[in-house]
Amino acid sequence: MPWVPDLFNARFIADLARRQATDHIAAVPYFDGILAGAPDALLRSFTGEPELHHPVRGRIKGRDAFTRYALDTADHLRRANADVEAVALIVTPTRTVEEVVLRYEADRGKVELPIAIVTDRDRDGLHELRIYHSTWPITGAHANRPPLLQPGPDVHAGDAVGGYQHALAAGDVAATVAAFEPDGIVREPAGGAYTHTGADELTQLYTLFFSNGGGIPLEHCSVTDDGHACALEYNVTRWGTTDLPPEAGVAVYTRGGSGRLASARIYDDTDPPL
Repeated sequence: MPWVPDLFNARFIADLARRQATDHIAAVPYFDGILAGAPDALLRSFTGEPELHHPVRGRIKGRDAFTRYALDTADHLRRANADVEAVALIVTPTRTVEEVVLRYEADRGKVELPIAIVTDRDRDGLHELRIYHSTWPITGAHANRPPLLQPGPDVHAGDAVGGYQHALAAGDVAATVAAFEPDGIVREPAGGAYTHTGADELTQLYTLFFSNGGGIPLEHCSVTDDGHACALEYNVTRWGTTDLPPEAGVAVYTRGGSGRLASARIYDDTDPPL
């Protein structure tokens, strides 16, 4: 991606100021802020001490730590000739979920990394950012990601999203596939070639997923829903008959014309016991 720091920085700061003034700060794309190389502008978007949870870097809290992280990340992305593709954005009064695909050059070749950024916020600004992605596209291996949130007894997804969760937990292939539109799409955390479309491919996928003696029950931690798409933050604790160390993740489900799921995009780093 061409890098024009002065122009990009000026555009970003002006856009951030406009959004702050009009209560649209949640729509400021995360990577735009990082690549602008303007950590002070990002810091002002938080209501208090900035806090970010990163799959590799861990918990980043405080102005100094966040500033170092932002500048180091911008430098790495520039040197890696990174390109950011916007995928989708969910905005509600208390939370924003942004999805992108990050492409960059690495020693092992071109990396294509699906990323979800969840931001807790209110009218005054941001409170906390949680970034989700798999390490598989980066290293060829999975890394355990301990929970970021705890499950809540009142956290429930409705309609087709809830139906899909029940079928997933039960290990019911037919019901899981039936939750999707006929041309429904499931993208696994590794992205790219790990995308499955249509009833036949989804049947093959979930037959494999449920081949360890059962389904995949998730602990539901937060639901962010704008009517068109629903993001569910969760913990994976069991896969079939195998108990797993609790692992954090998020999935984004979009609804189709019939009300069934048009797509599911998954962001976690679980190593399936298959």
